[in-house]
Amino acid sequence: MQLAARMHRLGTETAFEVLARAKALEAQGRDIIHLEIGEPDFDTPRHIVDAAIQALRDGYTHYTPSAGLPALREAIAEYVSRTRHIPVHPSQVVVTPGGKPIMFFAILALCEEGDEVIYPNPGFPIYESMINFVGATPVPLRLRMDREFSFSADELADLITPRTKLIILNSPANPTGGVLSQADLAAIAALVQDRDLMILSDEIYSRILYDGEFASIASFPGMAERTIILDGFSKTYAMTGWRLGYGVMPTDLATHITKLMTNSNSCTNAATQMAGIQALRGPQDDVDRMVAAFRERREVIVDGLNAIPGFRCLKPRGAFYAFPNIEGTGLRSKALEELLLEKAGVATLSGTSFGAYGEGFLRLSYANSVENIRRALERIHDVVVKIAD
Repeated sequence: MQLAARMHRLGTETAFEVLARAKALEAQGRDIIHLEIGEPDFDTPRHIVDAAIQALRDGYTHYTPSAGLPALREAIAEYVSRTRHIPVHPSQVVVTPGGKPIMFFAILALCEEGDEVIYPNPGFPIYESMINFVGATPVPLRLRMDREFSFSADELADLITPRTKLIILNSPANPTGGVLSQADLAAIAALVQDRDLMILSDEIYSRILYDGEFASIASFPGMAERTIILDGFSKTYAMTGWRLGYGVMPTDLATHITKLMTNSNSCTNAATQMAGIQALRGPQDDVDRMVAAFRERREVIVDGLNAIPGFRCLKPRGAFYAFPNIEGTGLRSKALEELLLEKAGVATLSGTSFGAYGEGFLRLSYANSVENIRRALERIHDVVVKIAD
C-alpha cells in the first residue's frame, strides 16, 4: 500500500505516546505518577452529566445540523459576547467534536501550498502538524522564557511576509502556561489590522487563569472580523472525553467551516451538545473550585521544581502546566523525559514534543493531586541528584 505523500507530513501528539508507555509499565507492576497528559483530573460536574442523560431520554439520539444545535449555538454566542465583550450572532458559531477540528478546518479552509502560517513554538504540536499536512509553510514564532513565554511585536513583524495567511495565537498557552497581556494583544492588533490575513486564537484555557481578567484579541477594534476564536468544554468543565468544542468566526467563513463538518463528521453528538448548554448556563461553582485547586498545585510544583538542581521554573499564569528549563541538568529534554519515566516512575513530556524551541525544557501537567505531585517531585529530585553525583 502506498500512502498519499501528505500522510508523511502528518505529526502526532506525543502525550498519548508517553501515556501508552507509562500504562505499559503500570501493567508490569510499576507505580507511575502521571504528569504527562493534559486533562483535568476532576469529574465532569454532575448537573452537566444529568443534562446529557436527560437529553438521551428525551430523544436526542439523532443527527443535528452540521453547525450544531441552534440552542447551543445561541448559548455559545451569548457566552462569547459576554466574555469577549463583542457582539456574536449564532450564525458565527460552528460546534465541533472537540477543539482540534477548528484548528484543522481553519487551516484547511484558508491555507494552501505557498502560504505561510505563523505559530507559537514551543506550542501545541497539532498546529505545526496541520500546517504541514495541507502543504503550507510553518513559520515558528519563538516563545522566550525571558519574556515569560511571550514575544515582542517586532519579533512577529519580522516573520510576516506577503505570503502570511494565518497567525495562530494561544493564550493561556500549552505547554508554557504563558499569557498574552493586554499590551501584547494591542500591539499584535495594531500590527495586523491592515494586512490580508486571519488570526486563529486558541482560547481553550481562557477560564483557567490565575490573575486578572482574560483578554482576547477579538476584543480589539477591527479584530473580530479577522479572528477565529477556538474554545470548548474539555478543560473548563473536565469534559475531555465528551468531545465538544466550537469556533466563533465571521459568518461567511462559518458557512465554509460548516461544509467541512458536513463532509467529515456530519455533526457533533446531540446529547453532548445538550450537556454543553447546561455547562454554559448552569452553575459555575465546580469550575471555580477546580481553578482554585490548580492554583494550589501550581505553588507546590513550581516551588518543588525550583528546589531541584539544574531546574528553573517560572510560575505559569494560566492553564495547568509547569514548563521548567532543565539545561542545568546537562541532559537533553528527551533523554530526561525517558530517564524520569524509567528510573523515577514519573511520566513527563520533553519540551521538544512542542517544537524545536522546546529543547532544554520539560512539561509537567499538575492536573494531579498535591500528594502525587509531591511524590513526583521527590522522585525527580533523587534521580537528578544521582546524575549530578
